[in-house]
Amino acid sequence: MSFRFIHSSDLHIGRKFANIPQDADGNIRGRLMEARHNAIEKLAAAARDNGAGHVLLAGDTFDTPTPSPSLVRQALAAMGDASDVTWWIIPGNHDNLRGAEPLWDMIASDGPANVRAVTEAAPIEVETNVYLLPCPVQYRASGTDPTEALVRMETPEGALRIGLAHGGITDFTESGEVIAVDRDRTARLDYLALGDWHGRIAVSPRVHYSGSPEQDRYKHGRRGLCLLVEAHAGAEPEVTEIETGHFLWQEVPMDLVSGQNPTEELERLLPASGRRNVLLRVRATGWAGLADHAELERAVIKAGPEFACFDLRAEALRARYDPTDLDEIDSSGGALRITAEALMTEAGDDTLSEDDRSIAAEALARLYSYVKEDAQ
Repeated sequence: MSFRFIHSSDLHIGRKFANIPQDADGNIRGRLMEARHNAIEKLAAAARDNGAGHVLLAGDTFDTPTPSPSLVRQALAAMGDASDVTWWIIPGNHDNLRGAEPLWDMIASDGPANVRAVTEAAPIEVETNVYLLPCPVQYRASGTDPTEALVRMETPEGALRIGLAHGGITDFTESGEVIAVDRDRTARLDYLALGDWHGRIAVSPRVHYSGSPEQDRYKHGRRGLCLLVEAHAGAEPEVTEIETGHFLWQEVPMDLVSGQNPTEELERLLPASGRRNVLLRVRATGWAGLADHAELERAVIKAGPEFACFDLRAEALRARYDPTDLDEIDSSGGALRITAEALMTEAGDDTLSEDDRSIAAEALARLYSYVKEDAQ
């Protein structure tokens, strides 16, 4: 016996992306929000193209417990358009059952026939002798393992058991809501579909996080995906990754040495194509002269608009000063020279905090850049 389905989670439909600075046209946040809605169509296509009749969404389909009615209705309509696919949705911590009862009532009452809002921890026979064992999240923080109920869920002998839950195998918040790493064994599961972590993680052959189908952070370094799962009763499942993400969130290191051409190094790190759909964060470290700092800033100003978002983090890029740098700011000994010397002294003063030294170094680099711009 086998059962083929799509495993996904953490769509976070309705996320505002307030932490992303708007571009000149003010549309990047809107594009990111639209991509999350479009993930529904991507998941439906993945199911259809691979002969899977079901999509399991392991929590946090919506970003808040109170999304607007129009946002919910549009998402349900998009799922309804894929009438050949059955959608199984459980509450996660963001759209938990007790904090979002009107939301789940709306899904149950107004959703199309192929969308199943699962709000009770009880077995559901989704196909003959194939049982979905759901663990809907009741509260945003309960302090308990959300998969404990799986152990007590009974199914007929020989039935295929698919767990669906939302939570962390490792707890970084000290909330105590840690899923037992051996839950597939203690609950006799053929597969455990998990949500909560937005990156792809294979915990064990039978326990998987699909990650979000559309990424929303830099840490994972790849486009979002879903999992095509072929589960087998009593045997390990076959799990295949299918890319679904439109945007790539990427963080890259750039370590400079004094005298190195920062423009050439930056260009070497940048993707050659598709930049409009890339959110890039460059973390610059190492050493660079004031002229190099200014050149790097100009290179970022030039390349940045080609990207969905471009974020240069240069706090750890130390400045190596040369007397000729100060001469280029002001060789007459006037006010600019006095200011530059004071900033250079503060930037190298070990009695000051690292933040204060960084501020002084950044101010000196900016002063140098302004003077050079005026001279040109």
